[in-house]
Amino acid sequence: MKKATITGWGKYLPPNVMTNKDLEKIVDTTDQWITKRTGIKKRRIVDDDTTTSDLAIKAAKQALDKTNLKAENLDLIIVSTVTPDMVFPATACIVQDKLGANKAAAFDLEAGCSGFVYGLSVGAQFIESGLYENILVIGAETLSKITDWEDRNTCVLFGDGAGAAVLQPTDKGGFLSFDLGSDGSGADALYLEAGGSLNPATLETVKNKMHYIRMEGNPVFKFAVKKMKTASKDVLKKADLKIDDIDLLIPHQANTRIIKSARRRLKLDKNQVYVNLPEVGNTSSASVAIALAEAKDKGKIKDGDKLLMVAFGAGLTWAATVLEWNENI
Repeated sequence: MKKATITGWGKYLPPNVMTNKDLEKIVDTTDQWITKRTGIKKRRIVDDDTTTSDLAIKAAKQALDKTNLKAENLDLIIVSTVTPDMVFPATACIVQDKLGANKAAAFDLEAGCSGFVYGLSVGAQFIESGLYENILVIGAETLSKITDWEDRNTCVLFGDGAGAAVLQPTDKGGFLSFDLGSDGSGADALYLEAGGSLNPATLETVKNKMHYIRMEGNPVFKFAVKKMKTASKDVLKKADLKIDDIDLLIPHQANTRIIKSARRRLKLDKNQVYVNLPEVGNTSSASVAIALAEAKDKGKIKDGDKLLMVAFGAGLTWAATVLEWNENI
């Protein structure tokens, strides 16, 4: 049975940069407060006319350009997002049409910030089963559009962006294991309350700001610190590997304190962990995808390297994977 691997990668960040100093002008906070508690210095923000699919398409085109694959040869497109263009149709269908991938099936996947790694696991199964050969997995978000810019506990955290990966079969390396999980009892720790069947949109839901991200910081922080370690160890065990075998950890970029805690608990050196959080903020399901593309473009990933990618998010969910990078597909 062939394994799946990543043969193309790409990312896109909107040009508009919002710094902590900019936030000081619109909410009761300071650059020092944000930096100390989160590690974030900047984030990218889309303009009013830019959609999640717009970001997804730009990242997707980069990923396709790094392969010998044309969009019309794609078998499947998976878009992970919590900020779709519309409730339906799926943002993946919009991306499929705009890319000209007329033979591809398409659907969205929603697992919060864990979504991209969830998407990789789904795409890998299609390839390993022999059903499909060419799959595009995208993590894309316009979180600024569901952020309450008067809530200093959340508005300092999030940014917009997209990352993409092309998955194809390989006889060498590839995805060695996955570990996925959820704890629905923590659903009320990170959520967007209105707009679904529980609270359909009304004048009252808009007035009460129920269409914005709400988060209980302490429970999410504790969950993240725990799951970054346990998911990493579980996925390594499934791959019959030890942490010493890992060349680079690419974690969800949510908070530098969480990342540092994971690094210490896993006993990794600082140069074994890729961090771009200070420059882009938390981009939810796009986070690991963007970091992966940046790490590769900066020469941090070489042929034969073993990568550990791990994320956590709303649900509450977690996801991890080990990938052996192969340059010679």
